[in-house]
Amino acid sequence: MTRPYSNDLRERVVAAVTSGDTCRAVATRFGVAVSSVVKWHQRYRRTGTIEPGKMGGHRKRILEPHRNFIIGQINRTPHLTVRGLKGILAERGIAVSHHAVWTFLRREGLSFKKNSVRS
Repeated sequence: MTRPYSNDLRERVVAAVTSGDTCRAVATRFGVAVSSVVKWHQRYRRTGTIEPGKMGGHRKRILEPHRNFIIGQINRTPHLTVRGLKGILAERGIAVSHHAVWTFLRREGLSFKKNSVRS
């Protein structure tokens, strides 16, 4: 991921737009995209600052609070599929994607192999 532009550049760009120059002219003069000029100016008008927003980070695990319920469902119904589990969660009002359920199960070390020899 790239780094945000410097605050010095952002300040000069916003000052130029505030003084009356068009966004296109300012973008050409400072060598940045027009969309960047527009977004920086909008942020300045909305918040009063030109500081960049947070970049990157980790997403919180949406199914972690429901871990005990999910494991209980799997223990109760060992032949439950990922889509079936997704449906049970939807009935409880937990809207998640197929991939989110699969990732949770994978992280927990739970497998859905339906080979009777292995069990």
